[in-house]
Amino acid sequence: MEPSNSVAVREKAIVRTSIIGILANVLLAAFKAAVGVVTHSIAVTLDAVNNLSDALSSVITIIGAKIAGKQPDKTHPFGHGRAEYLSALIVSAIVLYAGITSLLESVKKIIHPEAADYSVTSLVVIASAIVVKLLLGRYVKSVGEKVNSSSLVASGSDALFDAILSLSVLISAIIFLTTGVGLEAFVGAVIAVVIIKSGIEMMRDTIADILGKRPDADLARKIKQVASEDPDVHGAYDLIVHNYGPGLMVGSLHVGVPDTMTADRIDEMTRRIVDRVASETGVILTGVGIYSINTKQDAAAAMRAEITRKVMAHEGIIQVHGFYVNLEKKEGRFDAVMDFDVKDKAELARQIEEEIRGIYPEFVFRIQPDIDSSE
Repeated sequence: MEPSNSVAVREKAIVRTSIIGILANVLLAAFKAAVGVVTHSIAVTLDAVNNLSDALSSVITIIGAKIAGKQPDKTHPFGHGRAEYLSALIVSAIVLYAGITSLLESVKKIIHPEAADYSVTSLVVIASAIVVKLLLGRYVKSVGEKVNSSSLVASGSDALFDAILSLSVLISAIIFLTTGVGLEAFVGAVIAVVIIKSGIEMMRDTIADILGKRPDADLARKIKQVASEDPDVHGAYDLIVHNYGPGLMVGSLHVGVPDTMTADRIDEMTRRIVDRVASETGVILTGVGIYSINTKQDAAAAMRAEITRKVMAHEGIIQVHGFYVNLEKKEGRFDAVMDFDVKDKAELARQIEEEIRGIYPEFVFRIQPDIDSSE
């Protein structure tokens, strides 16, 4: 697991950055709210509400980071890192609520318009807010990438996008002053729609993390590559990675080994794999299973090649691995990785078993349907 000092440093960075975000957003919200009230601009007012929701999001991020930083205990042996995903879910709900209420207010203003009254001071405030949001967004996002905090990265990206939205408010104000055409309510509606879209995307991504999603393709390939580079390994399969929060991923996989390997060599090999994978990818392998590979009889290799070719000809089969056959007992086994589009995996396995029995009627094969769990 991640060393406690690293967790503490990460937590401090998240809290410090979030506090800066809170202060900046509260000040921006206050100034924009004042400008919105004085100028009767719904767009500026909604932009102020957006800043307040950003400040509240930073508060939730701090709470999530504090809980996530707690040490593992008997009840939660893998720590409390997933608390950050729960806090992100709350933040996304806040953003979504702010967007919906903002859209309703904008629609009311479109139906019952009220003329805006901008001043030089209000334009300066809006322009200053754009600059502050740009600087804040770049800072928060860079810290988030540095400490691997998806919440901070999202907040930073949101701040950069807010700068664009504030720019649209400034442009609508300039258009009103130069042409007399009021676009504030329509701009407010656009801002509200963007906020709603952002909230939905945040909620979708966070729910995916909570439910458990397919590991990153590059990470999966790297883990399998590291395992396969061991001199005793003949292929890596069945990789599963569980995300217990930023900085803690736990997984397992199977590797193919010659059927002549002894238990002590297998123990040495699995320990090498666990150490290298942890060192080079940060993923902690809690289990390394083995598939025995025939190395003593050429007939077994020929059977493997023929059966693999037949099985792979079926639609929905992605891979065949873990093949082993006992020529004396006339028994065999292998895993067939099936696409998620295959509705009845057991039926497909039965069809394959009957086909193999037609080729080798004296053999009994056990076929294990497998899922496509990683790259």
